[in-house]
Amino acid sequence: MSEPGFAMPRPGPAAANGAPEPEPAGPEPLAPDDTVELSEEHQAQRLSQMLDEFDREFIGLAPVKARVREIAALLLVDRLRQRYGLTSSRPSLHMCFTGSPGTGKTTVATHMGALLHELGYLRKGQLVSVTRDDLVGQYVGHTAPKTKEVLKRAMGGVLLIDEAYYLYRPENERDYGQEAIEILLQFMEANREDLVVILAGYADRMDVFFRSNPGMASRVAHHIDFPDFTLDELMQIADLMLDREQYRLSPAAETAFREYVDLRMHQPRFANARSIRNAIDRMRLRQARRLVAAGGRIGREDLMSISDADVRASRVFNADPEGRPPDRRAAAGTG
Repeated sequence: MSEPGFAMPRPGPAAANGAPEPEPAGPEPLAPDDTVELSEEHQAQRLSQMLDEFDREFIGLAPVKARVREIAALLLVDRLRQRYGLTSSRPSLHMCFTGSPGTGKTTVATHMGALLHELGYLRKGQLVSVTRDDLVGQYVGHTAPKTKEVLKRAMGGVLLIDEAYYLYRPENERDYGQEAIEILLQFMEANREDLVVILAGYADRMDVFFRSNPGMASRVAHHIDFPDFTLDELMQIADLMLDREQYRLSPAAETAFREYVDLRMHQPRFANARSIRNAIDRMRLRQARRLVAAGGRIGREDLMSISDADVRASRVFNADPEGRPPDRRAAAGTG
């Protein structure tokens, strides 16, 4: 998409005869005494819409939203400086997202790609999400092609490396993770105008990773911490998920589900919004089983309603006070 305002010219596809098409004209330069009504610029208006949508879509995450707005403002002003002919070196956009599972890191990375594309800092803005297994090979000569293939897919967009600290395993001399790190460092520096790398994981482990890999630490300019959701925020997230799926909790079921979430938050392997999604899927299973077992005539309201019994059948209510599930089967997950 090529828009007026602050967007940089983006390379277009080749013409039918094989010759490259002419690049679109860049933003109109401004004279030193010119002024701009920022709120009327198309780019600023579109960016404001995207940020408002971002705020509506995400429950909580106030520090994350504030940092995203700061980065967006920096880039918007950077474009304006270019139009005035002021010095405007491209800021480093590689990032580190830290926080527990299920706090929205991948989804925010997707929005970040779209935002950077809109501002002209990325050609496409797509998200490529990977883990160690997608980058590191199992034998000599296997890691480089795997890592470069992933980077090739990510060019023009965002590469999110989840639990990036697993790339570094100094205790294993035959591990090839360091090779992947070295290739990433080269690409992050050489292609900083066409690729944004986001490293994600737990904060304490990422700190160790950066201390062990100072070259990576020096290339990451933005560190954003994703806080765990509160009980009230998780209930709001559940309401959004249920509404999208066209389900609703009965009053008794809503009370039971709040109890469920409060218990689940204090049990092992709780994953914030991801655990809420899993809990809703299991409630749907129990609702379907209940309806089929009961037989008889059912209507639209029956298909939409989740009952108190559908919630309280979860094994979470039978866990002991220390949060341990009642049996080995429950240890593998939650009900």
